[in-house]
Amino acid sequence: MMKPLLGTAAVAALVAGGAHAAGHLPFNEGEGAFNWDSLAAIADAYNLEGETITMTGPWTGVEKEKVDIVLNYFEEATGATVNYSGSDSFEQDIVISARSGSAPNIAVFPQPGLAADLAKQGFLTPMPEGTADWVKDNFAAGSSWVDLGTYADPDGNDQLYGMFYRVDLKSLVWYSPTAFDEAGYDIPETMEELKELTDQIVEDGGTPWCIGLGSGAATGWPATDWVEDLMLRTQEPAVYDQWVSNEMKFDDPKVVEAIEEFGYFAKNDAYVQGGAQAVATTDFRDSPNGLFAIPPECYMHRQASFIPAFFPEGTAMGDDADFFYFPAYEGKDLGKPVLGAGTLFGITNPSDATNALIEYFKTPIAHELWMAQGGFLTAHAGVNLDNYADESSKAQGEILQNASTFRFDASDLMPSEIGAGAFWTGMVDYVTGASAGDVATAIQERWDSIQ
Repeated sequence: MMKPLLGTAAVAALVAGGAHAAGHLPFNEGEGAFNWDSLAAIADAYNLEGETITMTGPWTGVEKEKVDIVLNYFEEATGATVNYSGSDSFEQDIVISARSGSAPNIAVFPQPGLAADLAKQGFLTPMPEGTADWVKDNFAAGSSWVDLGTYADPDGNDQLYGMFYRVDLKSLVWYSPTAFDEAGYDIPETMEELKELTDQIVEDGGTPWCIGLGSGAATGWPATDWVEDLMLRTQEPAVYDQWVSNEMKFDDPKVVEAIEEFGYFAKNDAYVQGGAQAVATTDFRDSPNGLFAIPPECYMHRQASFIPAFFPEGTAMGDDADFFYFPAYEGKDLGKPVLGAGTLFGITNPSDATNALIEYFKTPIAHELWMAQGGFLTAHAGVNLDNYADESSKAQGEILQNASTFRFDASDLMPSEIGAGAFWTGMVDYVTGASAGDVATAIQERWDSIQ
């Protein structure tokens, strides 16, 4: 049923000869230091002539074009046809198609919560046998990715239903290299050093942090990322997981401690641009602008990998702006935790050809082909980091590779009334004067009311 179609030489021929003729294989053999051997292994293993695989997910526009290129190489290697359709209403569409029995073979989930819901309802098929061990062995912080893709089946038994592919990174601090150089500041490598730098900037007459929580109806969400990152830097990953599921209550002293850690940076008038009261009203898109003022209005801005989209026009990455890892406490010995998000594959309509595509997504080249196009990070430890489209992406990829633990954005995993409601508003209350304990109690009371 699955016989060799193309060997290594055939892959070389189709890549070198078909790239320009077909116009949809943009990378020739030998370019970009891709792991061509991993594509050859797929070609040797599978003959899928006449097979069609369907996929749906949230990638549209330019992102769809990029994943289509990744899929084109699989098609050429195996003879299969892969039809990917992107949708801005993916979350609603996949539920409808699953319940109507018309689901595609593979669904690309932008967060684990929906995948877990569908698994519990019996609409997902577990990943092929051995996938969990493969992820542990081949992804940086592999056990984290297994945990994030493991959900209860309809009988309550845990199984691996999701395999992560594209990753977003949040544990970053942005700064101006020029401003740091002129002031003589070094990049902090521990949380202790970050706090020392914060104090030093104030002693030198500057303002260390620019923080803005404003985001229209979603005001408050940037603070939830701060608290999540700080939970991972003050507690074991298992404690973070207990918090996310409410096994450990939101008003537990460990959570209150993380909120107060955020307050160390955000509730001190001398530490934040505009003073503590400005934190709640400053739009998160505007808050990094102080990095680029002359003289600097602030020196550091903690935000995810997407924030350069809101930097002033003409900002040159590496020269005008750069980032460093939001560091962990040296004294707490919790490794190098990373907070982020990501997309995962789930099998919604199983077939042998579908399993072959999952095997392809395990290969380094299935990641490298998107890395080279830009806008893609991966935790796959087997990729060549030199294939990243730019130095900024490569540096972020290195942070992922060095992570001891990866955890998904907690507010995205909590019930929406908490993660996209009470947690957001509670953080605004906190920075405008409420105590961490009172805020945590109010959020827990809200959680209790919906259970």
